[in-house]
Amino acid sequence: MSTYDSYEPQSKFGLYVILSFVAAALLGAGVYFLNSGGGDEPVARKAPVQTEAEPEPVVGKPEPIDPFDAEPKPMIQPLDTVMPPTPDQMLIDAGMGAAELDPKVLLGKIGRSLEMSDLENATMLIGQKALDESHLKGLQALADKGDFRLSAMDPVVEIGELEANRRSRWALNFQGEQGARIYFDLLRGETGKWGVDKIKLPTEEPAGRAVFIDSLGIADAFLKAVLDQDFDDAKSFVDSTMVSDAKIAGLCIIFEEAKYQFRPQKPLRAMFNRDLTAGFIAHVEDESGEKAADFGLNVQRAAADKPWRVTEVNLDSLLADYADRVAGGDVHFTPLVKNPAGGDTLILYFGFDEDGLTPRTQRQLDIVAGLLKTDAGKKLTLSGHTDSLGTDQYNESLSGRRAGAVQKYLLGVGVPPTQIIAMAEGETKPRVPNATAEGEDNPTGRRANRRTEIYLDF
Repeated sequence: MSTYDSYEPQSKFGLYVILSFVAAALLGAGVYFLNSGGGDEPVARKAPVQTEAEPEPVVGKPEPIDPFDAEPKPMIQPLDTVMPPTPDQMLIDAGMGAAELDPKVLLGKIGRSLEMSDLENATMLIGQKALDESHLKGLQALADKGDFRLSAMDPVVEIGELEANRRSRWALNFQGEQGARIYFDLLRGETGKWGVDKIKLPTEEPAGRAVFIDSLGIADAFLKAVLDQDFDDAKSFVDSTMVSDAKIAGLCIIFEEAKYQFRPQKPLRAMFNRDLTAGFIAHVEDESGEKAADFGLNVQRAAADKPWRVTEVNLDSLLADYADRVAGGDVHFTPLVKNPAGGDTLILYFGFDEDGLTPRTQRQLDIVAGLLKTDAGKKLTLSGHTDSLGTDQYNESLSGRRAGAVQKYLLGVGVPPTQIIAMAEGETKPRVPNATAEGEDNPTGRRANRRTEIYLDF
């Protein structure tokens, strides 16, 4: 047996104790390293914070809440105590405004916001560029009066173009006490969308009878007066040295007889719009809205500080359309013609061998009478005419009766006799030949020759 075999097995308890001391030393060194930040300089260790152990929750009973730790309940302000935004704040919130590809969509959104008295949203849609404090006060005043009820028939209407496909004017129609109308000048951006550039409220004083004093505003006001058969109003917008009273009266007659109304889409289109002159195409249609016609309109001003005036009305295409609607295509059957002596002449037509006035001719004469009453110094010449059928003596008498019928009617509605000169021309001055070049009867020509001409330019 070896020497080693003679010993009894040794206990391992001592080994365990030594290993425990080594592990504790290593753990202490790690804690020291972490607290010192890993640097070379030792950091003083903080004493551990003594905390009380939280009591075990009691099963079956709710845990008590300290009233100082409880979340406060939100306080809801009554509606009447919430202060509305100030005009300055509304201007700040308005920003750049909304933009739409279709101007009618943009105006519809603004109109609905105003109708609901949501001025904050309306101003955001309009945009800060187009608004100032007076606009906000005006909108608030209209809202307070309850004038923001949109018209059921035509809430959004287009007035016309200021610049072709770039600047246009629209309006919102309301059913308020006086039928308030708010105008919007829209500008088309590079993206093709339209935004509000300017706004004009009904509370703002118009210049004269026109809401706007720019080129489009004067053209629109003139045509609205013609459409309303208001000769005096229409005349106030023209340069009388370039647009005759007869032309204004003739345009009133044409609008009334053909039942024209402005086309909803682009009623006035800008051909050009410069600093001192502008030209527009006016689009009209019949009362059914199926057939359309147009005519030209020019406006000018002498200087930037001078008023705009209508200086030319080109009715050639409109007269052709009128003849088609009213006279069955007879281009000679028109209430307005050029006089060989210059200016324009109104014409009333009569049936074969007749000298009586029809309701149609009486309506035309009412317009003429209004024209004369505006200027006591204005005179007119009535000349009666016939076709070639009948003797010279009979035709002279018939033409005199036709001129006399017109004179009698004008006197009856208050025109002084000193303003009327009447004469009989018989068949001596036909407008259109009574016979064809082959010598055959020309009924169309004879129809145009049975007339009384009213010459107004003196």
